[in-house]
Amino acid sequence: MYGLKFYDEKKVKQSFLKFIDGVEENDLKILVKKYYDEVLSKIIYKDSIDMMKKLKSEGYKIYLISASPEFYLNELYNIKEVDVIIGTRFSFNEGKFERKMLGENCKGEEKVRRLKEYLQEHNIEVDYKNSYMFSDSLSDKPLLDLVGNAYLINYKKNNKNYKILNWK
Repeated sequence: MYGLKFYDEKKVKQSFLKFIDGVEENDLKILVKKYYDEVLSKIIYKDSIDMMKKLKSEGYKIYLISASPEFYLNELYNIKEVDVIIGTRFSFNEGKFERKMLGENCKGEEKVRRLKEYLQEHNIEVDYKNSYMFSDSLSDKPLLDLVGNAYLINYKKNNKNYKILNWK
């Protein structure tokens, strides 16, 4: 007999962000920038930047699609190769952050839906067969399966469906 309790990822993510509930949008931008400058910019894989530069030089557009909140991800526009960022959206009310997720958590099939929505809104056609996708998680299987060149990054197990790259 198993007693399984499932959690709602949307509720968990909204609860996790309680510590910034009510923070002014401009103050939040300052906090996120500081975190990017002091932490995130130092732990981004150099190999990922090199790959973005390579693909960009070959005419590819670079889309970062993540389950992380967009207000946090937007700081990654500091990487000049990044063209579009798609993440989980949250609302701001009267200039203050509120933990209300707009739409769904940008994970799994939702990433594909959001990408296709963006492409349609901007009248962009994609050659998926010659496109690339890089992920460190099999939760991105829907996106990985969408493209002809799918890679798992620093994946510890063997996987017969995707090539594995070890990035530093």
